[in-house]
Amino acid sequence: MRCFIGIDLGSTTTKAVVIDEHQNVLGRGITNSRSNYDTAAAVAKIEAMVNGRFHLFRQALQGTGALNGSLDTFINQLERDFRAEQYLEQLRDLEATCQRNLGTSAFGSATERATLDEVFRRLAEEAPALFAPGARRKSDFFRDIAGSQYLAIGEEVAKAAGTRYEHLLNLFDRSIIEVENRVYADSVRRHLLSALERSFAALPETEARRGAIEAPIKQVLDTEMEETYIVGTGYGRARLPFSKEHIRSEILCHGLGAHVMYPGTATVLDIGGQDTKAIQVDPAGIVESFQMNDRCAAGCGRYLGYIADEMNMGLHELGPLAMQSTKSIRINSTCTVFAGAELRDRLALGDKREDIMAGLHRAIILRAMSILARSGGIRDQFTFTGGVAKNEAAVKALTDLVEENYGRLTLNINPDSIYTGALGGATFAWRAVVEEGKTAEARA
Repeated sequence: MRCFIGIDLGSTTTKAVVIDEHQNVLGRGITNSRSNYDTAAAVAKIEAMVNGRFHLFRQALQGTGALNGSLDTFINQLERDFRAEQYLEQLRDLEATCQRNLGTSAFGSATERATLDEVFRRLAEEAPALFAPGARRKSDFFRDIAGSQYLAIGEEVAKAAGTRYEHLLNLFDRSIIEVENRVYADSVRRHLLSALERSFAALPETEARRGAIEAPIKQVLDTEMEETYIVGTGYGRARLPFSKEHIRSEILCHGLGAHVMYPGTATVLDIGGQDTKAIQVDPAGIVESFQMNDRCAAGCGRYLGYIADEMNMGLHELGPLAMQSTKSIRINSTCTVFAGAELRDRLALGDKREDIMAGLHRAIILRAMSILARSGGIRDQFTFTGGVAKNEAAVKALTDLVEENYGRLTLNINPDSIYTGALGGATFAWRAVVEEGKTAEARA
């Protein structure tokens, strides 16, 4: 099976999309943009290919009827079991790395080694609950999941053992960088087979029924997903491990990606972690004009992240809090440097947190509206992409301001809009081979 891959190396996350010869999306993958950009690109690609396998599993099983209406339940359980296998492998790697680093430090006493052993014993013991049905995790990135567990358990264990908690913290910070910059591509098939056995154990079935389920899955596993052509883009595209021939600008990829998602798109607004892009495209998805924010992160995802830190909240909590607002507050500054000071001043004046958050979201969108105006305004259809498009308060502010200034327009927001740039890249990869006849593979 020929696959065409787009990779969008952003400032905070790296995304990948895999499409087939018919331009159907097979899989999507995402990871945090690490200190090693080559690794971030590789991990996002692997995640997209794995996601593609699950898509193919679902397709293969749909026609068998063997699951009798429980296809979603089975696939979801299979994916949870696979993620648990992945997590446990990385956890074992982290433990071995911590032990090795402890041995080379000045604090590697027998007591501290025993403390570390206990921390990882508890981490492994609690791991299955993280991937149980209905379990809620604030992040799917190993660093975030393992880090929060390690810190909570480490503090408790260190206190009981009478050892220095900060030594455990330093050890984690030193070791996690090594672990998250390793690629576990060779383990994917083994983890999928192991997850399959665990999923079967949880599913009552006869041997005949098991065979009807297992055969199409094994067939998918044996199907080669050929990396025919790869195109990279994004904030860190200069660091992608590809030749220049395989690189496209963010503007071109976001414009084309939005067009693929919504063929009627005329104007695109992308608010990512580091920048805001306003793009005008023609009916074929070709960029006609664009504008970007200046050289600061005001009004972008990084700005919202800073606000979340100031409020001691999770980034995902800002939107729901702002939606509770009952009073309009004007925020004068969207500058990240001064945002904290204005936030504290507003709180000191007695303004409610939810009203401040609503004002902040409106200020962010007002800044985006000025960039849109400079690019040529907003035309129907209008497509909103990027990580901030998942923020309900930002969407509400944008909807209100667009209607105030341009009237009622069709506003497109795709749940997978964070992958828009990668989708555009994958489409460029498809065009390079199918329409232009190129055969050269990107250097991975």
